[in-house]
Amino acid sequence: MRSETQNHIAEIEKTLDLLSQRMDRETATHRLEEFNARVEDPDLWNDPEAAQKLMRDRQMLVDAIETYDSISRDLSDNIELIELGEMEGDDEVVADAQTALKELAETAAQKSLEALLDGEADANDTFIEIHAGAGGTESCDWASMLARMYVRWAEQRGYKVELQSENGGDEAGIKSATYKISGHNAYGWLKSESGVHRLVRISPYDSAAKRHTSFSSVWVYPVVDDNIDIEINPADIRIDTYRSSGAGGQHVNTTDSAVRITHNPTGIVVTSSEKSQHQNRDIAMKALKSRLYQLELDRRHAAINEAHENKGAAGWGNQIRSYVLQPYQMVKDLRTNHETSDTKGVLDGDLDGFMAATLAQNLSGKTRAEAQGS
Repeated sequence: MRSETQNHIAEIEKTLDLLSQRMDRETATHRLEEFNARVEDPDLWNDPEAAQKLMRDRQMLVDAIETYDSISRDLSDNIELIELGEMEGDDEVVADAQTALKELAETAAQKSLEALLDGEADANDTFIEIHAGAGGTESCDWASMLARMYVRWAEQRGYKVELQSENGGDEAGIKSATYKISGHNAYGWLKSESGVHRLVRISPYDSAAKRHTSFSSVWVYPVVDDNIDIEINPADIRIDTYRSSGAGGQHVNTTDSAVRITHNPTGIVVTSSEKSQHQNRDIAMKALKSRLYQLELDRRHAAINEAHENKGAAGWGNQIRSYVLQPYQMVKDLRTNHETSDTKGVLDGDLDGFMAATLAQNLSGKTRAEAQGS
């Protein structure tokens, strides 16, 4: 058996060990039986919030068991195929099984990272805010490119994307936008994107075709579950209504239905401009609770979130990632040194490599490459 294939087998076995530990495999079957018994209780839905939590917890355990069993079964089947092919001298069977093991190792590596998304809010839906930095039309256009990038990433994962508010640029792009992205581990994956993003390109708005540098900031915070109690003193907030307009005349409200809530003690400002005034107020209050909850998470995990809290203004010296389109093609994360020359793929939503590298670094204090080499 080739050494490369043996390495893939070892990586997969390490993943199986991790998955087993994370779900406590020795008790998993018993816990699932208990969940199933509680699901059949006719009084379960007398408390809808408790019932929903139970169903989520049960589904997470089911997914964990099925993932472990699937990887374990595929590993065993392909090892048997390789051994059988070697015994019978069937090189094609051996090659196919080796290819399958390589693909399984890649899947296992992804599942390893997902298994480590066990922070208090990692499994939650998330809000993502994008704000143009200084630079007028250039930065507004860059902010709209970032918004498209994250929407594409979310849609490729099958997540639900809802535009919460949008403030259009004067000539093009957006000054700011907020999205709600719903799906399992949405916050866990996107939380690493908070920070300043820098773009270098030949400006389409410069008749002299000069190279321009633009900045936009991204802020990610989890949607607070209904069972997380965040108290807001009415005296601490100011609620304003206004008439908003989106980019290029889109999303224009004909009445003063947009809502802005300012939390005076922290200075947090949240807006919603896509629904009726009543709906916008509800959406904005939920967003405010999520932002306040994020502050509490940051306090608890100060070491990991230090960069988020101190990212500063959208400008030089504060960026977490650079996107260079001219004079060469390169996207590089300045925290992990993860990089790629496929700038089009990244701007079309191929962000998993960057997110995985940052997650691995946050968990181990090392870059993903260092973690794989240890």
